[in-house]
Amino acid sequence: MEKANLHERLLELPLFQGMGKNDLEQIISKSKFRYLTLQKGKTIVNEGDMCDKFFFLMEGEISSTKCADDNGYCVVEKLSAPDILQPERIFGLVQRYTRTFKTVTECNFICLGKREMLSLSDNYQIFRLNLLNIISTRSQRLTTRPWHTQPKSIRQKIMRFIEERSLRPAGEKTICIKMERLGHEIGESRLNVSHELNAMHDEGVIQLRRSEIHVPALERLISR
Repeated sequence: MEKANLHERLLELPLFQGMGKNDLEQIISKSKFRYLTLQKGKTIVNEGDMCDKFFFLMEGEISSTKCADDNGYCVVEKLSAPDILQPERIFGLVQRYTRTFKTVTECNFICLGKREMLSLSDNYQIFRLNLLNIISTRSQRLTTRPWHTQPKSIRQKIMRFIEERSLRPAGEKTICIKMERLGHEIGESRLNVSHELNAMHDEGVIQLRRSEIHVPALERLISR
């Protein structure tokens, strides 16, 4: 990747936003960036893999898959560049990825090892503050969830179920789950869940397939 192009692409990532030209030039010249291109359908990391580096998605689209502990259902969501794969997992008690990431299209990544990342954090205050902001924001979102008003209607319960299991409250999601299991998870009968899902399908906000719920854009479903 050309130096000028790399300069512009790094500024698209939240970790480098707000940095001056001189700082970015120093980072580009001194840091050991690894450039990685993966074809469509390749696994980037598996759930449970050690998180010892940052994967910066610079171009392309990827999927994130998370399954229930008993493998009774899973949620697949699409993520587009620019993005970072679970930066909060590089620290803490369990430093492993909690999701499996795969390429949906051909993707270009920049990889930065943990040692390099710590060096940047020591030497550049903006980088350190950006990293703290990312980790703090994700933590705060999780701690506020139990205090939200509990959904009352079946539709609201279904929406909350999907939202709470997603990395982003927007974008394309696919929930691979049987209606009986979904009913159990939200405390409703299979029949009531079936009626509501079919109504949502008829309205065009979801697409029902065999043991699968496809949500083209979660933000549109939540805003209704």
